[in-house]
Amino acid sequence: MKKVLRDVQSEPDFRRIGIDKVGVKDVRYPIVVLDKKNRFQHTIASINMYVDLPHQFKGTHMSRFVEILNEHRGEITVKNFPDILAKMKKRFNASTAHLEVEFPYFVEKAAPVSKSKGLMEYRCKYSGSLSDKKDIMIEVIVPVLTLCPCSKEISERGAHNQRGVVKVAVRFEGFVWIEDIIARVERSASSPLYSLLKRVDEKYVTEQAYDNPMFVEDVVREVAINLGKIKKVKWFRVEAENMESIHNHSAYAFLERGEHAAVCP
Repeated sequence: MKKVLRDVQSEPDFRRIGIDKVGVKDVRYPIVVLDKKNRFQHTIASINMYVDLPHQFKGTHMSRFVEILNEHRGEITVKNFPDILAKMKKRFNASTAHLEVEFPYFVEKAAPVSKSKGLMEYRCKYSGSLSDKKDIMIEVIVPVLTLCPCSKEISERGAHNQRGVVKVAVRFEGFVWIEDIIARVERSASSPLYSLLKRVDEKYVTEQAYDNPMFVEDVVREVAINLGKIKKVKWFRVEAENMESIHNHSAYAFLERGEHAAVCP
């Protein structure tokens, strides 16, 4: 006679305390990302999946999260996030579902003078929540170059510059290309960064940054202006951090604008 396996997770819990998020973290998984130039880009993501757990249940069935991923193998994109979230809610009989997909994204960039091509990596994240409403967000981390306006003003020779990092999160209607977000961030700094530069390119980038000095305050304001030109973007958050080359600290600025559409904790 076959032994019936006990379903411990579905057994009642008598503490009567519901849990806001329960699920799996850091699931490494291949995904397909929509690429503006090449249509599709294959990459490896780190995925978090959560649902709420009512107070009457002891636990949730963790294997079901991976089953849902397998059902969407090769087609996990920001466009079908709502479908995946809806499936999570239904499969777990949950009130809320949360999905976070973080991945490296590569864009081919040509050097400004020599036109030598190289691949630039950007860290990106799709995140979404679904309760009675949906909330989908794209986050992109863009490395940039900044040159200090104060240093340029007071120095007789040169000015200090440093690599900076701009973190952008956007909520939107319809669809927004990752490349469009990156482009607007890069034009908001003293200069973009490149993976491959020849000497003529180094000269150009150095002089471009010198002619376009930026504090972190300037960067977040310029990003705000440039993101505001994307009509589909309804809300955005911008953080800029300069890893200062002559100080033992970073410089930081932050702003948030638009319709705040968050609906889930």
